[in-house]
Amino acid sequence: MHLAYVGLGANLGDARTALEAALQALEALPDTHVLRRSSLYRSAPVDSSGPDYLNAVAELRTGFAPLELLHALQAIEQDHGRERPYRNAPRTLDLDLLLHGDLRLDTPELTLPHPRAHQRAFVLLPLAELAPALQIPGQGRVADLLTQVRDQPIEKVEP
Repeated sequence: MHLAYVGLGANLGDARTALEAALQALEALPDTHVLRRSSLYRSAPVDSSGPDYLNAVAELRTGFAPLELLHALQAIEQDHGRERPYRNAPRTLDLDLLLHGDLRLDTPELTLPHPRAHQRAFVLLPLAELAPALQIPGQGRVADLLTQVRDQPIEKVEP
């Protein structure tokens, strides 16, 4: 079993419902259990346009290998109408594999840790809520990395 962190985001349609449904789909994966989930956070799109995003992070215990988990995440996105018309297009659902244990991987299909996780408040703030002392391999401790993204507007959304 592996500890993995998944970033969840949506900015089209009913984003809150999409994130809740995605968490249920994660929990339904074989050999996978959602241990914890962060609060929801609202943030503006990065390197894109469109409505604000709702974001969260889920902590999973999973028997899936990294690529198996990536493919499962992509299938969940597809089930929720995810389209990829262009880079950073608005999304009905976005699931990013942020970390899979302390594994470092760089393949054409998957890079771990997620290559921009340490640069995004919408990843770091929910991740810090779950595991502030967590180390992002090659980047540093989540709580320390937060200081580098203080200028990125983000707000916690009350449940």
